[in-house]
Amino acid sequence: MLSGVDVRDVIKIAVEAGREILDVYDSGDFEIEQKQDKSPLTLADKKSHRVIAAGLAKLNEGVPVLSEEGKHQPYRERESWDSVWVVDPLDGTKEFIKRNGEFTVNIALVHRGVPVLGVIYAPVLDVIYYAAVGTGSFKVEEARKHMSGDVNAEAVRLPIDTSGDTVYVVASRSHMSPETEEYVNEVRLKYGRVNIKSAGSSLKLCLVAEGKADVYPRFAPTMEWDTCAGQVVVEQSGGKVVQVDSGERLTYNKENLLNPWFVAKRGNFEL
Repeated sequence: MLSGVDVRDVIKIAVEAGREILDVYDSGDFEIEQKQDKSPLTLADKKSHRVIAAGLAKLNEGVPVLSEEGKHQPYRERESWDSVWVVDPLDGTKEFIKRNGEFTVNIALVHRGVPVLGVIYAPVLDVIYYAAVGTGSFKVEEARKHMSGDVNAEAVRLPIDTSGDTVYVVASRSHMSPETEEYVNEVRLKYGRVNIKSAGSSLKLCLVAEGKADVYPRFAPTMEWDTCAGQVVVEQSGGKVVQVDSGERLTYNKENLLNPWFVAKRGNFEL
């Protein structure tokens, strides 16, 4: 439990949203639109948003929801919020359209700018990652079949030990910027053997939390809902998600919802 919220209830909401996404995914009728920022929007984004908004309203009435697909209140209103849900109903819409399965549902609870609870569900993979401050970070495979019981009983604590001689750097399929390439070269100079892992959506952060990747440098734009749930999963596994310029952790419900560049890393990784 955390501030009256049971993470298992949030997991159920995420899985239900995932079912709505899969209905659209399996139908092949995505109803793709283009938002003002030129990013794609599908029927699955909309259906997932409705499920999550309704579920969170019942779960914790009075806590506002900041969702990629919802209405974004002006900062003069948001700055008074003590707590807020930060949600991406379908993180990785481009991956969804490509049908590669690497998209997620992201739900996080933020208290005074700090993410304190996070749930990430990958519907096609049927894998859940979840974490809460003070309880740790966990992974559950074959998630849907465990929804009728205690999902915690099936959870594996993160990180999973994957020690070895090679450093694994996770990078976006779509955003390998020159700055990222330069960072990878610095890692190679220090550690020697480097392997690049690619993944879509917030699964990149989950790879760091699992220990399947040592570091994820992100020198390209992301929004708060892209990273919030994943940051909790990384931090509660012993890792860090820090701003490139200041070294401070990412914070949320800012006036500008755009994240600064950041690096997510395992607890024992240094550069």
